Amino acid sequence: MNFWSKIKLIFADKTLRSRIIFVAGALFVFRLLATIPIPGVDKERLINLFSGSEFLGFLNIFSGGGMSNLSIVMLGVGPYITASIIMQLLTMMSSRLKAMYQEEGEIGRKKFSQYSRFLTIPIAVVQSFGFLTLLAKSGVLSQMTSLDMFVNIMVITTGSVLLMWIGELMTEFGIGNGTSMIIFAGIVASLPMAVSQLALTFNVSQIPLYIILTVVALLVIYGVVFITEAERPVPVTYAKRIRGSKVFGGVSTYLPLRVNQAGVIPIIFAMSILLFPQMIFKFLATAATNETVKNIATSLNDFASNGWVYGISYFILVFLFTYFYTAVTFDPDQISKNLQQNGAFIPGVRPGQSTSEYLGKVLTRITLVGALFLGGIAVLPLIVKGITGITQIAIGGTAILIVVSVVIDLIKKIEAQITMREY
Repeated sequence: MNFWSKIKLIFADKTLRSRIIFVAGALFVFRLLATIPIPGVDKERLINLFSGSEFLGFLNIFSGGGMSNLSIVMLGVGPYITASIIMQLLTMMSSRLKAMYQEEGEIGRKKFSQYSRFLTIPIAVVQSFGFLTLLAKSGVLSQMTSLDMFVNIMVITTGSVLLMWIGELMTEFGIGNGTSMIIFAGIVASLPMAVSQLALTFNVSQIPLYIILTVVALLVIYGVVFITEAERPVPVTYAKRIRGSKVFGGVSTYLPLRVNQAGVIPIIFAMSILLFPQMIFKFLATAATNETVKNIATSLNDFASNGWVYGISYFILVFLFTYFYTAVTFDPDQISKNLQQNGAFIPGVRPGQSTSEYLGKVLTRITLVGALFLGGIAVLPLIVKGITGITQIAIGGTAILIVVSVVIDLIKKIEAQITMREY
């Protein structure tokens, strides 16, 4: 089936068309909310603050573009992502939470998601207070009374919870992951401004450099697609079983292990963890009354903002989170148990613990490739920026990775829906 036939089939199917329209409507509401600013914003100082801060540029990705306007959804899905990270980390320490997430099926995962939602609220309150204080000290916001601060915190927290709810509705009634789609929409919405800034600073003498950067961007996109789709097939054979006069099993298939099992989640996790200390240091550097605390916070902020330190920390966190999230989402013991219960085995490997160890070994080797690739893509724009000095691509690698991964996931889900309707 060619591309245009698929498009025609998508819009001819009422259910699929409704899902796509729902996603489009939800994204329209999100972009509308992202244009409503909180009271007392100095636009000129806000533009100057964002133009000189790579830290705020990364935060703007999480907010889906809401941070650059200081909108009522300025925190975006950041608090929800942070809450999800904390809950995922707790599964490594609590056997009860791990069983709830991995073994209790749909009911367990719903309960796990509910805990993440509850945790989102206090995180949003703390983050909104920190940002409002930081922005007030920077002169971007007019001086606020205690009542003004309380009202703004409630508005921003409510906006974050509302955005979390919209994202979950998109996941349930639309197509694709709602949280990823919100981040994707924010990145795409910022492209026209980035292109216009690049056009204003265009220099004819740098045309060869622009061509090289375009080729690099295309190679990165190709690499993301290749690694995302790459998999290591593990052969699986089902033993023959005789029931009455019928013979069941005896077929051979394979278990597909993806090279990048974790998708784009490690990038999002690493960004969230990496930005949190910087937010605290910036807050203390501007809000602390004690001179010693202020000096220490300023020094730590300068150290954390250093290009080399930031790049190395970013690479290491992406690498570690790739392994961590793969370990959370793929359990070799559970897969081995399921294969044994269904009378399946890997040729040349004993069922049970040996199968689990074999799968773990294979997964560790192929995840190394995926982790190195994700880490390299994450820091590549920082390296290019250091060499060329072009600031418009400071978040390019992360943005490209998220956009391409979300588009691939969306295409797969649409094709799955089309295939299901064909049958």
